[in-house]
Amino acid sequence: MSDRAEMLVFAAVFLAGLYVALLGGWFLALVGGCVMLIGGVLAIGAFRRSPFRRPIGAPGVVEVVEGAIRYYGATERGGEIALRDLSEIRLLRVEGRAHWRLRSIGAEALLVPADAAGAAALADAFTALPGLDMGMVSSALAQVADKDDAIRTVWRRPV
Repeated sequence: MSDRAEMLVFAAVFLAGLYVALLGGWFLALVGGCVMLIGGVLAIGAFRRSPFRRPIGAPGVVEVVEGAIRYYGATERGGEIALRDLSEIRLLRVEGRAHWRLRSIGAEALLVPADAAGAAALADAFTALPGLDMGMVSSALAQVADKDDAIRTVWRRPV
């Protein structure tokens, strides 16, 4: 689902809740308020995931399956790292393109283009990591997109 379509759906949910809340009575106001809250929370999540959605410009495919991030590279090496084994996430530019550098506890690294097919699924995978600030990840994506030599560490496993 595209960014705009997702936000429109959640805005419609919010407006439906507002309509129900304004029908009258305390029960309908409570139900409508709950629906509005759900629509608002989902819209905030969609807004935070929006920087991860980029036009596909890199070869390869990213999958997040059963707690593991897999990158199948067409011209580059691919690989797999389990989320439980991640120790560090960096965002950097390689050959003019943003890449996620995922490092495991065993010091293996996986380089995943930020604009590969399926890379938007990384947003949901990263939210499972302890102490990850999605706001910082979004600002890092914006910084790396603007600068040629940017490298940002966006998360390290707490010790």
